[in-house]
Amino acid sequence: MTREEASGARDIAVVAFAQTDHRRTSEELSEVEMLMPVLHDVLQQTGLRTADIGFTCSGSSDYLAGRAFSFTLALDGVGAWPPISESHVEMDGAWALYEAWTKLLTGDADTALVYSYGKSSPGSVRDVLTRQLDPYYVAPLWPDSVALAALQAQALIDAGETDEPALSAVGARSRADAGANSHAQLRGPVPQGDYLVRPLRTGDCPPIGDGAAAVILAAGERARELCSRPAWIRGIDHRIEAHSLGVRDLTDAPSARLAAERAGAFERPVDTAELHAPFSSQEVVLRRALRLGDDVRVNPSGGALAANPIMAAGLIRIGEAAARIHRGDSDRALAHATSGPCLQQNLVAVLEGDPLESPSQEGDPR
Repeated sequence: MTREEASGARDIAVVAFAQTDHRRTSEELSEVEMLMPVLHDVLQQTGLRTADIGFTCSGSSDYLAGRAFSFTLALDGVGAWPPISESHVEMDGAWALYEAWTKLLTGDADTALVYSYGKSSPGSVRDVLTRQLDPYYVAPLWPDSVALAALQAQALIDAGETDEPALSAVGARSRADAGANSHAQLRGPVPQGDYLVRPLRTGDCPPIGDGAAAVILAAGERARELCSRPAWIRGIDHRIEAHSLGVRDLTDAPSARLAAERAGAFERPVDTAELHAPFSSQEVVLRRALRLGDDVRVNPSGGALAANPIMAAGLIRIGEAAARIHRGDSDRALAHATSGPCLQQNLVAVLEGDPLESPSQEGDPR
């Protein structure tokens, strides 16, 4: 559902956000043990109990967990009693948030809990992600996620859109910004490192790690009761590229541009953008597709180059953008999530905060 289709419907906002400290491995914890502190944190921020939540939706991947219907075990972290209205998507949690948003639009619930998690450490993520590829022509060749991203980066370099020093600068800026993010896996100066697959070096690629995140959505006045400055979702949309990599222009992301347009991102400038760009070259593509100027603060959290828990990184982008609005650090923010090789699937959300009172207005007797 796009911004136009939702106009006149209920106003829905992100009112709370929590995440784990993202680590290279959490082998001593199960998914439930990793998730429970996050769920407790996000509920505590609003004073809600599990029984107060009208709808619950989660995002995760059975391929990472290595067992079918693994999300049912994670429900132990939510609580098995009383019975809840619940759903699950085999996608990043950003898409679970989209489902919860549509649920609240119908009026069937006033609040929703959205969570996602992923443990990438037990196996080879580069091999696991090949299962996203076209099963007839591409997957049998076993091109891994880094190799495909390198093809995209080289296409950008050949087109004159970037070069290796510019890509290195993206990674360095991201890790420097992550220095203020206590949850990030990589913080501060990080060596660019050796080539993984030319032209991508270690610093151009996301770290492998485990993590979880959760947000709470609320509608209308309920949102204002739960949060002093809700992050209102003014528009949200997601689109997909052709499945075959051979018919795509890897230097562009028309699906991201279309999703942004349908979400209303181009109607007024944004001051912040949290982009789910796991590779430095993908930030180059997204900045152009989403028309982000140099005046827009991109990934102040450090982004996916600082922490990339698969199935949660996209939801974290929405949560980080919302948290900046909650704190008053942003007034209008764009959040982006992606899935699949070379930005194949893209979701864009536009969030806004209520106008802040200026100091001159506080205590004004007029």
